[in-house]
Amino acid sequence: MATSRRGRTLRISKPVVAAVNGIAFGGGFLLAQSADLVIAAETASFAISEAKVGRGAPWAAPLPWLVPPRIAMELLLTAEPITARRACEIGLVNDVVPLDSLHERVRRLTATPHRERAVVRTGRQAMVYAAAEHGRTEAFELAERIWEPVYRSADAQEGPRAFADKRTPRWQGR
Repeated sequence: MATSRRGRTLRISKPVVAAVNGIAFGGGFLLAQSADLVIAAETASFAISEAKVGRGAPWAAPLPWLVPPRIAMELLLTAEPITARRACEIGLVNDVVPLDSLHERVRRLTATPHRERAVVRTGRQAMVYAAAEHGRTEAFELAERIWEPVYRSADAQEGPRAFADKRTPRWQGR
């Protein structure tokens, strides 16, 4: 299951495995968060970097479902990157491997013969995602309403502009 920028859920019937071998900030973090399993190289790092550029992260609404709420709050408020090891410790990543073993580890996971069986598909959809669905959809809708004014703000325009210009943003608080 993956989510779009607008927080809509995309239903995918097969398990999704993410192999992260670099920086997974913003959209990269979204993709990792949306995967069923995440394997990271030791050199990978993760961050919800939007706070540094004056943008919101409504796509991170399901984060407290993946990690403890205080950890989710830390990621959202500080925008500081975490290592692959830390991501594994908090439950965001399933396994951390040396970079040269990353593709082999993912290949072993995806080569599992029973992964196409109905019991796996049903268990994935019903047990894990359906259990999480109560409140999850509402969280996306609420997050979109809360972040809408942020996306339209002057600071939301200034952050990416400053980034592109390689300069410090000039925040206006509006």
